[in-house]
Amino acid sequence: MAGKNLMPRWFYQLASPRWCYQITGKLLPGFAIAAGLLILFGTVWGLAFAPPDYQQGNSFRIIYLHVPTAYMAQSIYMTMALAGAIGLIWKMKVADMVAKSCAPIGASLAVLALATGAIWGKPTWGSWWVWDARLTSMLILLFLYLGIMALNSAIESESTAAQSTAVLALVGLVNIPIIKYSVDWWNTLHQPATFKITEKPAMPPDMWIPLLILVIGFYCFFAVVLMMRLRNEIIRRERRSGWVRELLMQQRG
Repeated sequence: MAGKNLMPRWFYQLASPRWCYQITGKLLPGFAIAAGLLILFGTVWGLAFAPPDYQQGNSFRIIYLHVPTAYMAQSIYMTMALAGAIGLIWKMKVADMVAKSCAPIGASLAVLALATGAIWGKPTWGSWWVWDARLTSMLILLFLYLGIMALNSAIESESTAAQSTAVLALVGLVNIPIIKYSVDWWNTLHQPATFKITEKPAMPPDMWIPLLILVIGFYCFFAVVLMMRLRNEIIRRERRSGWVRELLMQQRG
């Protein structure tokens, strides 16, 4: 009991699908508004008012979509792996639902990151694709997402599927530092990281501030989509519970 009291109360509340459904319903509107405003403001600033790059001209503006999607594809994978680990250790059904909900979102953003990278690479490198360390490791990340989704669909038992995909996600975490540090470890064509906590951004403020706004906006967007998918997953799995039946009756009434 003493060890249990060391954990915050909300951590144990997350084990309740009903509480999770209720709290996400309250959080959704705020995150949706924040995501819409941040993405709109950052996009207009970056595409219309940020100055062109002194080397790449206006072609660099794809960065305002490429960098946020690449960041999010990696962050979502780590979120999925963490949720899977919580599900494995504490047997939380909601954690398993979070992990399952993350996979298609992360896969979609990985596809966007690779596509925008190819669009950016054509005028910069003269080719849509090169087997660069950063690009290759991002492609592996997409395959990991697709593998987790396929494994989840192939196993009928939800608990067994959750355990199997959690193990695969945790093993795949080794790819995240490879993506991050590939430009430092190997001689690659890809440019270094745009943002570093320990260093001042190489770009002027009127170029990197809208990028930062968009990154935050995409995090809010991810929160919105994750909560929507999670709420649907909770209703699907808990459809025989009394509180779900009562909720559906209230909505019909």
